[in-house]
Amino acid sequence: MMATLVGTPWMRIRLLPEVAPPIFRRSSTVNYFCRRNHISISWRSFSISASSNPGPNDAPSPKKVDGEVRVRFAPSPTGNLHVGGARTALFNYLFARSKGGKFILRIEDTDLERSTRESEEAMLQDLSWLGLDWDEGPGVGGDYGPYSQSERNTLYKQHAEKLLKSGHVYRCFCSAEELEKMKEIAKLKQLPPVYNGKWANATDDEAQEQLEKGTPYTYRFRVPKEGSLRIEDLIRGEVSWNLNTLGDFVIMRSNGQPVYNFCVTVDDATMAISHVIRAEEHLPNTLRQALIYKALGFPMPYFAHVSLILAPDRSKLSKRHGATSVGQFREMGYLPQAMVNYLALLGWGDGTENEFFTLDQLVERFSIGRVNKSGAIFDSTKLRWMNGQHLRSLPSEELTKLIGEHWKSTGILTESEGLFIEEAVELLKDGIDLITDSDKALSNLLSYPLYTTLASPECKPVLEDRLSEVAASLLAAYDTGEFLGAFAEGHSGWQKWVKNFGKSLKRKGKSLFMPLRVLLTGKLHGPDMGASVIVLHRAGSCGGVAPQAGFVTLDERFKMLREVEWESFNKDQPVLESTATISH
Repeated sequence: MMATLVGTPWMRIRLLPEVAPPIFRRSSTVNYFCRRNHISISWRSFSISASSNPGPNDAPSPKKVDGEVRVRFAPSPTGNLHVGGARTALFNYLFARSKGGKFILRIEDTDLERSTRESEEAMLQDLSWLGLDWDEGPGVGGDYGPYSQSERNTLYKQHAEKLLKSGHVYRCFCSAEELEKMKEIAKLKQLPPVYNGKWANATDDEAQEQLEKGTPYTYRFRVPKEGSLRIEDLIRGEVSWNLNTLGDFVIMRSNGQPVYNFCVTVDDATMAISHVIRAEEHLPNTLRQALIYKALGFPMPYFAHVSLILAPDRSKLSKRHGATSVGQFREMGYLPQAMVNYLALLGWGDGTENEFFTLDQLVERFSIGRVNKSGAIFDSTKLRWMNGQHLRSLPSEELTKLIGEHWKSTGILTESEGLFIEEAVELLKDGIDLITDSDKALSNLLSYPLYTTLASPECKPVLEDRLSEVAASLLAAYDTGEFLGAFAEGHSGWQKWVKNFGKSLKRKGKSLFMPLRVLLTGKLHGPDMGASVIVLHRAGSCGGVAPQAGFVTLDERFKMLREVEWESFNKDQPVLESTATISH
């Protein structure tokens, strides 16, 4: 695979293939001449070295990295880490780890007005939470720093001066008004809105005159007027552009600040980045960056442009579709391993039916060749389901600790550990997909909406099956101490009691358990009834349930059962909840 500038006599560009092409082999040496110094640049497996010490105004060359895979994730700290950015970071991480290479984190904070320290810290926290640890970057350091663009201005200026000396760049003294007029003229002529090259061929005297006047100027890159650029993208295949649609572009603004494409190229080259894996929205930038690479004498990296993440309506995923940032999903109770698993499947698969992967398994099986060209649909329902699968696969101790601490933090419980919590988590976990679901699950278990259930149409068959007689027998068992005494032996004690209770009523199966469920839990549906009643008994004796949890103890439930007027529920009319139920 290669990238080539066609029809341009002074330039030929090659893109790094899966195995380094001849241009990067040990025997390959390319020499470049500047006006003042002779610089020899030797490519050896992605490495470049200078044969002479750079002067004070000469840009340093990249350090040598023998054949090492080096990728980078370079977010702008202007907001939260979007799931699209997180997936890009993940693909870079997986590629680096699968190849035994380095994953570099670089902060692109040249947008000084919008970049914030808070945003940067939040992004670092989100990446760490996902388990995407970086080998070089903020908080870690490395041999290619600094890793924030705002601290690399000297480097950009050095390379800009190098391009000015070589003639690839020239000073442009056009005012904003002049540039706007050029756009209007181009629009009228139905031409691309490109710079007309007014200062491209200015003499030294003309430029010096403007400098003496103090006229503001930008640095413009001199683009060949003919030919095209072709690259072989590792995901998208061959991509090409005609050079005549570009025009000479700015690399340094009049205030001395470098523009994005120049910064990125200098950073990637001087950090010896071997593969650039990024979102497809950056694909158009590749043309400018390729020209800069060649002009500076740097080898181009591989390029791999990942398709966008789409909403269910196939539009670009945005805030109007709900949560889109990693931080939001973390706050909603999602697990990092579930987020990583789901993000990896957005546009990638290992070729099997398997959908569940740990981070280590993803590293083992990841291949950039299996990343799809088409956009991936973000399905929040599937993400929630997948989170539930990961949640329930956690070791029981870890799951209990996670949910117990959550219950205490939300004020449902006054403690975060104990036998009651262990049993409650075990009972409720199958109905919990998010940690936050556990609040509703526990509150539902602790509640006792008996009168609402008795008044519901769904309960009518149970009422007609002589529910009042079962209630009378159950109250008798409670009064003798037989019912509560069964809990002394735990689950086996409950099973023994319910079996004997069924025999005494000549009931079994649904005709026994449905009435008991309604009378003891106040509901027609729920988790295992025996385990539920045991947990309710434990909740009443542990003292760890907060008053605001709406817990109705077993003793209070039996008191309410005594007050039920069964005849009123046999009539075809709605029945209001009793004040006893409302008070709980």
